[in-house]
Formats: sequence, C-alpha cells, structure tokens
Amino acid sequence: MLNAEEKQFIIKICKLYYFESWTQEKIAVKYGISRPAVSKLLQKARDEGIVEIVIHDERPEAGELEKELEAAFALKQAVVVPTRDLNEDLIYSTVGKAAAQFVLRTMKQAERIGVSWGTTLHCAVKEFPFEKKDHVKIIPLVGGMGNDKTEIHSNQIAYELSKKLGAKCESLYAPAVVETEELKNQLVQLPHIASVLEEGKQIDLALVGIGNPFALSTMEQIGYLTADVLQELKAMDAVADINSRFIDKNGALCRHPINNKVIGMELEQLRSVKTVIGIAVGSHKIDSILAALKGNYLHVLITDEETASGLSARLREQPSHSKLSMEESP
Repeated sequence: MLNAEEKQFIIKICKLYYFESWTQEKIAVKYGISRPAVSKLLQKARDEGIVEIVIHDERPEAGELEKELEAAFALKQAVVVPTRDLNEDLIYSTVGKAAAQFVLRTMKQAERIGVSWGTTLHCAVKEFPFEKKDHVKIIPLVGGMGNDKTEIHSNQIAYELSKKLGAKCESLYAPAVVETEELKNQLVQLPHIASVLEEGKQIDLALVGIGNPFALSTMEQIGYLTADVLQELKAMDAVADINSRFIDKNGALCRHPINNKVIGMELEQLRSVKTVIGIAVGSHKIDSILAALKGNYLHVLITDEETASGLSARLREQPSHSKLSMEESP
C-alpha cells in the first residue's frame, strides 16, 4: 500500500505527464530521478487505480481510413492515429506512442531490427518504454549526416532504441551520401562498413521514415541537396526519399547519380525484408507516402489522421491506383 506522501508524489508526476504532456525525461530531470523510475511510477499509478485510461472512440473515420488504405495497397496493416485538434508537437508524440506500441507487439519474433532515420522515427523511439529484449540486435540502415540534427540520424536512433530494449546495437560509421560513386564503392568495401551492410540484409523488421525532398527536407537543410540537385530530381518526378534514396511518383527509383552515392540498404533489399513499417506524419508527405505505397516498399503504414484523410482523397482522384501486393511487385 502507498502511504499518503508516496501517493501525492505519484499524482504530481501523473498530472505533468497526462495533463501537461511532459516527457518522462523532463519529469525525471525535474525530480532528480531516472527515466525508468518515472516509467515505473506511471505504471504504479495505473496498477493502484490512481489513473484510469478510458478511450471514447466516437469517430469511425480512422478505422475506415485504415481499411481503405489496407485494401488499396494490400497492406498487412494501416494504423491511422486520431490527432485532430492537436498541435504539431503533440501530433508527433501521439503518432510516436502509437508506433512504439505497434512495434513492440510486432517485434516478438524479430531478432534483427533495422532502422532508417528521421524526425518521426526519433519521436517513436522516444516513446518506447524500457523493456528487456536482450535477444534483439538493432542495425542502422543508412549512414550518418554530419554534425547537424544528430538525434534523427540512423546511428543515433539505433543506439537509443537499443538502450530502451537492452539490446545489442551496430553503428554504420560512414556518411549517408558521399561525393562520388567511386568513393562510395571504396567505403563499402571497408570491413566494418561491409559487415554492418551485410547484417542489414538479414533483418526481420525495418522501421523507415518517408521524406519529401521539396518540403521541410532535412537532407536539404543539412546540405546534401543543392538547388541544382533538387531541380534535377524534380525533372525526374521525384517525390520521396526512403533510406536517403529518391523515388518518383510511381515508386520507381530515380535514375539520378545521387542514388548511387548512398551508403546504406538498397531499396530492392528493403523489399525482401519480412516486415517493413513506414512511419510518416504531415500532409506535405501525402505524395511521398503514395509513392512509397505504389512502389510496394511497405507492409505497414503508421500515420496521422489528417495525412490519412489526404491519402484517401488522393485515391478517390485516381481510381485506377495499383493494388499490387508485395509479392506482385516488379
């Protein structure tokens, strides 16, 4: 039984977490305790009946959107997270929580998990609870991107996820994109880089983000995409990047030299992974997500409600969209 002082302390933590949307890390800093301790206290609150979580799902829209996307693209599952009326930060954290819970349920049989990079993946990993999965190994699927925004790099996401799961972790000590194809070919032959890339081919589960090179592009902000390259990609109908490789509106790999300079998993290799989970947020990514779906790179899509509604509207505009399954992809 909790004494009165312990109960009041737990209530304070719960109010910060549930009412004010503080992260567990922020609460831990405020009270000088560890993140796992905060997680345990939140669970204690539920066990003791201090907190009761009731879900009133009065909007069938999310479920209908999920069914529509699953049918349109032969997905194993679509997860549409209700996010109406939430601000941008809360949308990312809410989708991140849903993604974390989905991955935890899905990864029971996985021994090797590959991770790409991006803001949404970073948010998902932040929302993972601490669970012991010491049989698992986390492998980055693409190289790093310099010293900017290191928290969303594949290596860092792999490391943070491995800490949450008590798992082993590899690091891919190479840039995501190098200056020349010749340099790329030299680097991928280095023993450590070659071994990590080889492990990437053996993953059971992949978590990937989907980028739009022309809107809020991290690759452009960091400097990988110059104005000339962007113009060339636009001329090729490029609308998305997965694992730092660019695809056109139909999901085909663009024939641009930049795709030959990437150090990381090839998209054809991604298609051979048993379960690929794509996580993407924002209406600016509607065309990008559609391209990834048309290219049959994903088995599962996790997104927010507004973006899913935009995908649905776009499908109605294009009644002849493909329904190819992963097995039917070229």
